[in-house]
Amino acid sequence: MMIQPIVEGYGEVEAVPILLRRFIEEANAWDIAIGRPIRCNRNKLIKRPELEKTVGLAGIRPDCSAILIMFDGDQDCPAELGPTVQRWAAAVAGGIPCEVVLPHREYEAWFLAAIESLREQKGIRPDAMPHPEPETPRGAKEQLEARMPANKSYIETVAQPAFSAHFNLAAAYARCRSFRRMTRAFGALLRAMGRGVAPWPPPAWREDV
Repeated sequence: MMIQPIVEGYGEVEAVPILLRRFIEEANAWDIAIGRPIRCNRNKLIKRPELEKTVGLAGIRPDCSAILIMFDGDQDCPAELGPTVQRWAAAVAGGIPCEVVLPHREYEAWFLAAIESLREQKGIRPDAMPHPEPETPRGAKEQLEARMPANKSYIETVAQPAFSAHFNLAAAYARCRSFRRMTRAFGALLRAMGRGVAPWPPPAWREDV
């Protein structure tokens, strides 16, 4: 069984499988594989014909048992755009379960929420503190760079995979509504594939919510 991701950025091509494998470890779902993500620009993913074409490509990949579509919410409301894209995806997926997740506003908001766990990773300062509302800024990448020394820059293709491997999942779950949505989406895909997950999310993640 395999979850096939669809993502928008070059950094997410490497980062999202790392995050999903961490979920697999937490869920003890070792029989689930993660496919190499299909990359598609956001402006195409929010247009029905292009989205349907991309989902169709995902569905014909060998062993595809579920599809996860993830792209930044940017200025759109995830609670409005996400269900619309999910309806489009489900209509063309041929019975393959699909989940759509829109980090609000950017994937990097999840790192910003758990910045303490990323100190001294790829230039993050050892005194870096989380943003009080990590999903509010329209520039999470810039917020991360502000937590680096002046001579360091945030490079998405380098930092996203490294941060995805190290950020504290419980902290992101407690502080980011869209990360809780990501967690629910992963559980829903496992259940749709007939893979029971109990308890999910891990009880320790919910202690601070």
